[in-house]
Amino acid sequence: MKSIKILLLLILSSQLYAQDLLVKTQNGMVEGYATSDKNIRIFKGIPFAAPPVGDLRWKAPQAVQNWSGVKKCVAFSASPIQDLPKPFYCWSEEFIAKPEPLSEDCLYLNIWTSTQKNDKKRPVFVWIYGGGLSSGSANCDIYDGEEMAKQGVVFVSINYRVGVLGFMAHPELSKESSHQASGNYGFMDQIAALQWVQKNIEAFGGDSKNVTIAGQSAGAFSVNALIASPLARGLFHKAILQSGGILSGRLQQNLAQSEKQGLAVMKKLNAQSLSDLRKIPALDLQKMSVGPEIGRFGVTIDNYVLPDNLAGYFQKGLQNQVPILAGWVTGDGGLLGPTRGGIEDFKKEAQAKYGQKAEEFLSIFPANSEEELKKSKNTLGLVGFACLPAHLLSKFNSKDSYVYQFDHTPTDKPGFPNYGVFHTSEVPYTLHTLHLWNRPWQKKDKEVEQMMSAYWINFAKTGNPNGKGLPQWSKYNPKLANILEVGEKTEVKEGLLKKELDFMTNDIFTVK
Repeated sequence: MKSIKILLLLILSSQLYAQDLLVKTQNGMVEGYATSDKNIRIFKGIPFAAPPVGDLRWKAPQAVQNWSGVKKCVAFSASPIQDLPKPFYCWSEEFIAKPEPLSEDCLYLNIWTSTQKNDKKRPVFVWIYGGGLSSGSANCDIYDGEEMAKQGVVFVSINYRVGVLGFMAHPELSKESSHQASGNYGFMDQIAALQWVQKNIEAFGGDSKNVTIAGQSAGAFSVNALIASPLARGLFHKAILQSGGILSGRLQQNLAQSEKQGLAVMKKLNAQSLSDLRKIPALDLQKMSVGPEIGRFGVTIDNYVLPDNLAGYFQKGLQNQVPILAGWVTGDGGLLGPTRGGIEDFKKEAQAKYGQKAEEFLSIFPANSEEELKKSKNTLGLVGFACLPAHLLSKFNSKDSYVYQFDHTPTDKPGFPNYGVFHTSEVPYTLHTLHLWNRPWQKKDKEVEQMMSAYWINFAKTGNPNGKGLPQWSKYNPKLANILEVGEKTEVKEGLLKKELDFMTNDIFTVK
């Protein structure tokens, strides 16, 4: 009799467990799977927008069609169309999208959430990948959400269109659009994913009123764009930017410039109309749309997704005001590679660009020796690409901001070059995914991972990264440049890069 009761309890438990893997979304039922310990539920490949194919190519994402029955969501969707992903330079396979499948039908998201039931909704963390707005995918190994889900957050990763299919503008596209502009489709995909989260995440245990968006490199550019975009208002409540942002001015054009780029694509492909362009197979379009005569596709200031005069917009505080955590890695300074020209060239360029301010510039970025020149160029690259966006976002933000500099070198991988604190190297520390990056990790790495991921999780939960056992991280004050430096020792340093940031801020912006 006792054995029968135990058997019945096991059957009932199994049935309840199976039901936990079924979730009703607004479009239909989805079924995920669980980790081996049955503590985390995982749902991969949930559609958040209709496939942007055929006539929907180069259009804002459209609503998902409802389905009947249960949709199995147990594998990542295809990655967006891009050049064939493969490891290069410092980025080993853990940092790269899976080489296949690639497809225009790529607008899907993934969710990691606890199996534990309680009445308290969990904070939501939405991860946006990097890749220069021309590559990337949510399926990269280091973007796994299981460890963060174990710490009480609902982790969401999303796909968005990249490259020619995600960011090309064209006069005909602008004309057919209701907002008379084009480009920025990848950003609109991100907005559609956040709208999906608002409508559905509570079914997965998440709190739709406590959503943090986070991203690195082009993901940070994306987070910055969402902070700026009126279309994203109310869709998120906190933001994390790692190494980048549109306030750097990089990868940015006005609508006329972006449309000219689209015309160059049409010419190269010998297409006569937008209809012709939409008929070209996606992989052929990708292959033919790269090259110096076309250039990189990126941010379009279209006065729709992104307002005109971004500087003035932020100065007036019109952006989506939310708590911000932002920073960079020290290796970001060398991201764009070595620059040409010697000492005299550097000084002449400074005189031509800054005029009466050239002397001040050269006192902050000196070039009286080859060693000084190399250091100044690296600092210029670092500040211009990554430090300035973090500083400016905080400067114009009415909510709390926290700024960091990551200077911890990952443990060497045998037989692999040492690239130092390279661009993206902090991501596995912050997402607690070192175990998915193949290196012989040491105690110090694990300590940094534990600390960084705790900061990120605390911030996602409360808007404040501080917590028990962590080095105190003070709110950022632009006048003090009090930045948390993570390296041999983790501590807040006042005045870190302050002269450099002040000069470049005053040069680019008329600060009120």
